[in-house]
Amino acid sequence: MGSGNSTVGALLAERLGAPYRDTDADIVAAQGREIADIFVDEGEPYFRDLEREAVRSAVAEHEGVLSLGGGAILDASTREVLRGLPVVYLSMDVEEAVRRVGLNTARPLLAVNPRKQWRELMDARRHLYEEVARAVVATDGRTPEDVAQAVLDALELKAA
Repeated sequence: MGSGNSTVGALLAERLGAPYRDTDADIVAAQGREIADIFVDEGEPYFRDLEREAVRSAVAEHEGVLSLGGGAILDASTREVLRGLPVVYLSMDVEEAVRRVGLNTARPLLAVNPRKQWRELMDARRHLYEEVARAVVATDGRTPEDVAQAVLDALELKAA
């Protein structure tokens, strides 16, 4: 959340000459409403079901760079779908997250006490990200362009 996965994903796709897709954008387009509204109207379990199906479809249909929402990794079947793929975990510390995301209430899981919530989310998720990641790239203090290059280097890929 706030790691720059959408921005970096688009940059990577551009550098690789590959298509780009974001599963959060897929959900928003299919539902005709923002993710925060889905959380409020239907609840997190409903959103997680949508997310699981969006990831499954995108991995099956898309050949290119794919960005996933921060909570997609919570689902065991999603982690299994990702296993063996060139997954990159974009990491950052809480201060960087607060600097980037701020107190943005459009992120429903950070609506109350964002620093504490972010730490709790990361404590629960970090090991899951690391479980499926082929590479971990720190984003703290880096521009999206620098992070994109670090991802290419970590995966030993060449730009197009």
